[in-house]
Amino acid sequence: MTERLPLFPLNTVLYPGLVLPLNVFEERYRRLVADLLEQPEEAPRRFGVLAIKDGREVAPVRPEEGPAGPLDGLGTVTGDPLEALFHVGCVADVSSAQKQSDGRYELLVTGTTRFWLRSADVTGPYLTGEIEPIEEQSGEGSGALASEVERAFRVYQKRLAGAKEATTMGRPQLPDDPQVLSYLVAAASVFETPVKQRLLACPDTAQRLRTELDLLRRESAVLSWLPSLPAVDLTRQSFSPN
Repeated sequence: MTERLPLFPLNTVLYPGLVLPLNVFEERYRRLVADLLEQPEEAPRRFGVLAIKDGREVAPVRPEEGPAGPLDGLGTVTGDPLEALFHVGCVADVSSAQKQSDGRYELLVTGTTRFWLRSADVTGPYLTGEIEPIEEQSGEGSGALASEVERAFRVYQKRLAGAKEATTMGRPQLPDDPQVLSYLVAAASVFETPVKQRLLACPDTAQRLRTELDLLRRESAVLSWLPSLPAVDLTRQSFSPN
């Protein structure tokens, strides 16, 4: 079963269950949010988030050409804007939307369901697409893998905190559910976007945990040899400039 949703390309990966703040200032995405807010109050306000493979979130500013189109800023290398996007994304539910005096929107969204992008429509002011939800599968051995990943993640946190001369005290308890844990670890680890995208697209929880276990062990080994390696705070979520 497919569904048509507005699409919001970002230079980050959104995972089910994770919260993401967005500062929406471009005209095309302000229009997207305005259209969502005009729906009946009981209607779901949601859009699809897709990570950008090639290009930028913010379109080049060309006042003489008017507002940016749905694909502006994408496909700068490949030449094909739609191929500039990864085709596995996550549905974002709008938890709150505050319109600012200058027309911007401050959004807080929560990731819900993964999806495949089946087709895209570029004829409107912003990108829309036909999406197909991806059913979550646990996979074989996800419970045992979750325990291993939790231990590896704790080691990774300590090594990363050591590289920053920081502390791991006060870290929140990790969830018991293997699926929730797999997405939290994916979001909280300092991996590049293609790696985070690969974790989002894993066919089941067990495969995601297995991949994370390998990545965490490898990164922890690197951090043990490079104690001064700079890193971002594990608890900080990415903010979009859009």
